[in-house]
Amino acid sequence: MIHVTGPELENVMQKASVDLAALVGSRLCHDLISPIGAIQNGLELMALTGGGKDSPELTLIQDSCESAAARIRFFRVAFGHASGTQSMSRREIAGTLAAVTHDGRLKAHWSEESDHLREEVQMCFLAFLCCESALPMGGTVQFDHDAAGWTVRAKGPRLNVQQPLWDHLNGVGEMDLPGADKVQFALLPMISETLGKQLLATTDADSLTIKIAA
Repeated sequence: MIHVTGPELENVMQKASVDLAALVGSRLCHDLISPIGAIQNGLELMALTGGGKDSPELTLIQDSCESAAARIRFFRVAFGHASGTQSMSRREIAGTLAAVTHDGRLKAHWSEESDHLREEVQMCFLAFLCCESALPMGGTVQFDHDAAGWTVRAKGPRLNVQQPLWDHLNGVGEMDLPGADKVQFALLPMISETLGKQLLATTDADSLTIKIAA
C-alpha cells in the first residue's frame, strides 16, 4: 500500500475536489439542456402551426431559451469535466462564445483556427469569466495562442477590478471562499496547477491580461 503525505496528499485532494466539482457541473448542465431544448422545439412547432407566430410573448420566450441554452453550453465547458484527450474544434469554441455574448455589451474574439484540448479551452473560458466580472460596461475579450501558451486580453471602459481576486490568480495570498459569481477565480488557479500550467494576471487603467503558460 502506498501512503501519500504532505504536499502530495494536498495535491491529490485538490485534484479530487476539482474533479468532483467538474462532474457536478457536467451533470447539472446535461440535465438542464434537455428541457430547454424541448421548449425550443415546442416553440418552433407553435410557430409552424401559427400559434402565436411573431407575437412579442413568443419572441421573448424564444430569446430567453436561446440565451439560457448558450450559457449552459458555455458553463458545461467552463465548469464541467474535461479529460486530457478531449478536444474542441474552432467552430464549436467560437460558436459557443458568439452565442453567449450575442446581443450583449461584451464581445469575444477567438483567433485560433485549429482544434484545442478541452481542458485548455476550459481555462480560457474561466479566464473569460474573470474578465467579464471586471467589465460591467462591456468591452472585448481576445484569445490568442502561441508557443508560450495562451493570452486572454480584455479591454473596456470603467473597469471594476477587485484586486484581491486578481492577486489570487498570481498566487499571492489566500482567498476567502468567493461568492458564486466569482467562483472562477478559485477554480482557474486550481485547474491550472493540476495541469502544470502557470498563471500571470495583470491589470491597468483600461485592460486586463491573463496569461496561461504552456
